Amino acid sequence: MTAILRTNHLTKRYNNRAVVNDLSMTIHEGDIYGFIGKNGAGKTTTFRMLCGLLAPSGGEIEVVGWDLREAKAEVRAEIGYVAQKFSLYDKLTVEQNLRYFGRSYGFWGPRLTRRVAEAMRGYGLSAYRRMPAKSLPVGAKRDLSIACALLHHPKILFLDEATSGADLASRRAFWRSLTKLAAAGTTIVVTTHFMEEAEYCDRFLIQDAGRILALGSPGEVRAFAAKDAPGRTIRSIEDAFIAIVEAARAARKKEAAS
Repeated sequence: MTAILRTNHLTKRYNNRAVVNDLSMTIHEGDIYGFIGKNGAGKTTTFRMLCGLLAPSGGEIEVVGWDLREAKAEVRAEIGYVAQKFSLYDKLTVEQNLRYFGRSYGFWGPRLTRRVAEAMRGYGLSAYRRMPAKSLPVGAKRDLSIACALLHHPKILFLDEATSGADLASRRAFWRSLTKLAAAGTTIVVTTHFMEEAEYCDRFLIQDAGRILALGSPGEVRAFAAKDAPGRTIRSIEDAFIAIVEAARAARKKEAAS
């Protein structure tokens, strides 16, 4: 399998406190890879470093064969990014937003028109084409954000809490669309605080206090939690998450007391 993203001993410190501590991982082409954790766990900081939005304190990041420290422009040409909060232009229409982002990716003339038409058709936005972005329903805003992020056909798509505020039916529909994208070869990296969404990921990691506590497929993480907490029933990712985090915090407390 082709490696799309690698990190090696990635670290981020603020005031001598490690927010992300010694993160090493590999993400492959077509993977759906999740970061699971509560607020303050370090997942958003990690995510922003992987996107090139935040400089690490130490370690290495390689995206699509490029060292992020040395080739930020080349890396950014290969990634799409969707922020947690709607970050497009409220006063521009759907079509105007798409055309603006298309031009920022270097598309002009018939090529731009074709990409915009494909995006509106592919994401069900044609009926909204003349509507200002601020007037769109929540689901359509999210679809527009993703359509803009994918206009240049990036190899990797970063989604930060993309289902926050969505109802269950919308979240399930959204994940079905992500599965189709991944099947077509786009690598997807997503943060979420909805534990059940980890079931849609090929692999995911659980972070707490900046450290990786578990990394693997949903089945592997549940098995790890069951081994780490003998006698405890592990039926879901949420059960696994609670068991793993509690065990890690107890170990840290014991270490600090010794």
